[in-house]
Amino acid sequence: MKVVLFCGGLGMRLREYSDNVPKPMVPVGQRPIIWHLMKYYAHYGHRDFILCLGYRADVIKDYFLNYSETLTNDFVLSGGGRNVKLLSSDIDSWNITFVDTGIDANVGQRLRMVREHIGNDEWFLANYSDNVCDAPLPQLIDHAKKQDKIFNFLTVRPSQSFHVAQVDQADRSRVTGMVPVRSCDVWMNGGFFVLKNEVFDYLAPGEDLVVECVEKLIAKDQVATHHHDGFFACMDTFKEKMLLDDLYARGKAPWSVWK
Repeated sequence: MKVVLFCGGLGMRLREYSDNVPKPMVPVGQRPIIWHLMKYYAHYGHRDFILCLGYRADVIKDYFLNYSETLTNDFVLSGGGRNVKLLSSDIDSWNITFVDTGIDANVGQRLRMVREHIGNDEWFLANYSDNVCDAPLPQLIDHAKKQDKIFNFLTVRPSQSFHVAQVDQADRSRVTGMVPVRSCDVWMNGGFFVLKNEVFDYLAPGEDLVVECVEKLIAKDQVATHHHDGFFACMDTFKEKMLLDDLYARGKAPWSVWK
């Protein structure tokens, strides 16, 4: 399946990088987070990527145009450094389409702008490009096809450590309990989508994918989800980036399913 990656975000909560680096290019270890996500999809055989570019599109283009395979692959150097023989490759089998979808466009608008590159494929995958997980992708796809809904997505447990306040319905100023959010039956959008081409029939100009479009599809009983209780992380803040860096540095990155 083709994989649409929404890469237009500014990453305003990652201010250490957002002035110069688009959010998908913020590094985790030696490579940007979008690379980790693409490696995840490629591991399961999905190597045809469509990048919806926006803020600092030039940075993403330049990265792949000048990609160095030697950074994360073994190689043999000879001829006094003139000859490099790679022993393995990261992206040799990848096909990447770069589409500038503007700085201010929402996700729905970006998706509409790459419709021609998806073509008539019945199914395609999509992702926000700032999250990683260890969910078995074939299970998500098989579940989506079994449900045969237009809009399918992965739901995960909230990773934050905040507490939910339980209040008295008669007196809403009276707190009756404090419950960790992860102990509640709460599931959030994990950003891993399996979509049918028919989604474009419900996505009007200017509408967002997970707002107006989903509301229409819910009314038609065309939305399904697949729960994932395993590892999931979204890099929204610098603290979350440091967590991913630490896991990667210790060789305990659950999302590195290709290793």
